[in-house]
This record gives sequence, structure tokens and C-alpha cells, in this order.
Amino acid sequence: MGLLMEDVPEELLVDIVNRLEQTADRNSVSLACKRLCAIDGEQRHFLKVGSGLHAATEALTSLCMRFPNIKKLEIDSSGRQSNPAKQLADRGLLLLPSCCPSLTELTLSFCSSIDDAGLAFLASCPNLRSVELNFAPAITCAGILSLVVGCKNLSALHLNRCIKVSGDEWLEYLGKFGKLEDLSIKNCRGIGEDDLIELGPGWSNLKRLEVEVDACHRQSKVYERSSVDKWARHRSRFKNLRELRLVNCSVAPGRGLSCLLGGCEALERLRLDMCVGVKDTDMVALAGKSRNLRSISIGLHPQYMAPVLLTNPLRLTDESLRAIAAGCSKLEALELSFSDGEFPCLSCFSRGGLLAMIQSCPIRVLALDAACFFDDGGMEALRRAPDLQTLKLAECQGVTDVGMQLLRRFPRLTSLELRKCVGVTDLGLKPLIGSCKLESLTVQGCPRISEEGVRGAARTVSYEHDSPWIH
Repeated sequence: MGLLMEDVPEELLVDIVNRLEQTADRNSVSLACKRLCAIDGEQRHFLKVGSGLHAATEALTSLCMRFPNIKKLEIDSSGRQSNPAKQLADRGLLLLPSCCPSLTELTLSFCSSIDDAGLAFLASCPNLRSVELNFAPAITCAGILSLVVGCKNLSALHLNRCIKVSGDEWLEYLGKFGKLEDLSIKNCRGIGEDDLIELGPGWSNLKRLEVEVDACHRQSKVYERSSVDKWARHRSRFKNLRELRLVNCSVAPGRGLSCLLGGCEALERLRLDMCVGVKDTDMVALAGKSRNLRSISIGLHPQYMAPVLLTNPLRLTDESLRAIAAGCSKLEALELSFSDGEFPCLSCFSRGGLLAMIQSCPIRVLALDAACFFDDGGMEALRRAPDLQTLKLAECQGVTDVGMQLLRRFPRLTSLELRKCVGVTDLGLKPLIGSCKLESLTVQGCPRISEEGVRGAARTVSYEHDSPWIH
């Protein structure tokens, strides 16, 4: 006699449903019977609402009633920009406190019909800990203030292209009364680095900071000397910051963000991408404080490759790399990328600086993009990196088959990625074929490497021949 669905223990059905990781699988199971549908409704903790639903507010109401235990909710209205009538309205957020009492994470993307009134409804969500707003043109600083005042447990706030938001009272409030640990501000023209210092005492709680400035508006805000002095006074409060990501920022003498690099004692991950004004003394100060640094990524602005700056002290040299090598003995990941500027043959770093790092730090991941100083001699130097497991080379035109044939001598290398490396051919990868050396190999846009030439060179191979970038 067969087992009926009614005879299956509740705990077993719950376990089966929770083992299904794909949303499509859970949707299919919920159609099998009413009992599974009910269990799925109770056990669903993540919900993503896209632009495919008509009447977004009504649809969201129905979904939240079916899944009352949602903890993470993402609403993306990117496909409804041309028809605001179909977008989620303020009243759609009104239902969240009652229909989703367990909500802890909320992401709103391209919800241009949501304004300060709608955001104020979120203040009634008692468990809300993380809010991310991507392109919210109608929201102002008043809406953000109501959010941070009402959500007492808010620990993460991400603002991206919120063009009407300025940084004033809400930052000051978070600094005095908030528990913010993760702050991301990307392309919000009304918020400058002099506003960020208003966090004041709140800097002691902050563990992650991301600031990305629109490159066209890098210098849009006027600086006051008093704000720079505030940064210096709060330097001791940066000590708990573990991750720092700055993109298109001005990190120059007399600018507030320059104080960060010398005050982050707990820093583990650092990314400086297209930032201007960073100099050797900044990196030396960083290396002296951030002894726990494990990952660093530096994307250099074209100004660092200009011939007129080759003797300018306001630039980066091997002194920075050697300082990091001496001070950051836990560094495991290093990425250096150079902009495709007017001077591709010039570089502020050399092979010697890189060698100092791989000899002093347990580098496991190395990524080099358009590094003109790196060639076959650099590949020879990497043989002295006993911990290197992943190597990523992009537009490193000095590397040829000679350098590639050294890969078999890298003791722990398991992953290789080549992008737009015109000096490497099938011959360079030939020693890897059948050797079981690599777990994964990725080749993209390398015109002299064929699909046949990578077959068998690693357990997993990804190959794309497309190379429209070659002129």
C-alpha cells in the first residue's frame, strides 16, 4: 500500500522544501498539492519581485500575504520606467510592516514612484536591518532621515544614484544614535566627503565603507578647511573599519578621505579605483596601521602614467609596494590595473616592487591588468611565490609563450585567466595539456589562442575567441 501525502510527517516535508535552492524548483513543488504549497509559503524567506508583474502594488500585496515570513525582499522596477502607472507606489510599502513582520533586508531598484512618504512607512518595520536604494530620484534627505530614525536596528544602508539626497541631518543622527556598520554611497551628487564626517562617533561602529563618485562630478563640492580638521580629529575612530572601497574619489593632501588610509587598524580589504591624489606617503601610512590587510586592489587613474608626472612626488611608485610588503604580512590578494590612457607604455610600478610583495606576503591571488612592466621576466619571478593559486592576466602584452611555459613550475597554481593577451599562442599552453595542473582555465579575447589549443589544459575550460577590441 502506497504512502499518502497526508501520512508524510510535517518535519520531513519542511526539510524537503528547504533543500530546494532554485526558486523554479520550489515553485514547481508548491503546485503539487495544497500541503506543499502551504509549507513553501511558510518557509520562503527570500522574494524577488521583477518588472514582469502587472499592477505592481496589488501583486506585491498578494505575494506578501502568501509568504508572510519573508526576511529578504528585492523589488526591481527597471522595466517599468516608461510607465510609472505600473510601478510600485508608496502604498505598496505601507503593507510591509503588517504583511512582512520578519523583514530584515529590503532592496528597491528603479522605483521612481517611491518618495519620502513611502520611505517613511518603512520606519514601522521593527526588524529591518538593511536597506538598499538603487536609482530613487524622488527620495530626499527627509525620507532617509525618517528611515534611520524609525529603524532602530538599521546596520546597513546603501544609496546608489539617489540624486536628491544630500548628507546632513540623517548622517548626524546615525552618528549619535545609530548602529550603522555598512555604508555605501555611490553616485549621489549631493553627498560629499565633508558630509561623511558628520557620522562623528558613529565611525567607531562602521566596518564597511564604500564611496563611489561620478567621475564627471569629482570636484563638484566646495571644500572647507573646518571639515578637513574634523576628519583629522576623528582619525582614532576609523580603527574598526574592515573594508574600504573608494572609486573616482579625490584622496589628496588636505582632503578628508586621505585621513582614512592612515587610521584603519582593522582594515582587511581595500580597493582604490581611479582615485586621484593618492601618493606613496598615503600607502606607507596605510601599511604602518593596517597590519591585518588581506586584499588590496588598486586601479590607477591615467594621471599616474603621464610623462609629466614621472618625477612628481604626488604619485605612486615601488615605495608603496615595498611598504605594503613590509607591513602587511597577511596579504593574500593583490590586484593592479592600469587605465587605457594615452601612455600605455609607462608605469609607476616595476617588476622589483611586485617581487618584493610576492616574496614577503602569502599572495594566493594575483591579478594584473594592462601592466606594461610585467613580462616573461615577471613570470619567472612568480616562481618564487609559493602560495600563488590564482593568476589573472589581462592585456599584459609583454607575456609570451616563454613565460606561459613556466606555469608548470608554479607549485600551487590551480586557476589561470588570460584576457586580451596577444603575445600568447597555443604553443604557450601546450605543456599544460593533459598535465592535470590546473583546475580551471579561462581564455577570452586572445586572438592567437585557438579553442583546440586550450582543450585538455585544465579540468574546467572557458573559451571566448571574440576580439573586437583589436584595431
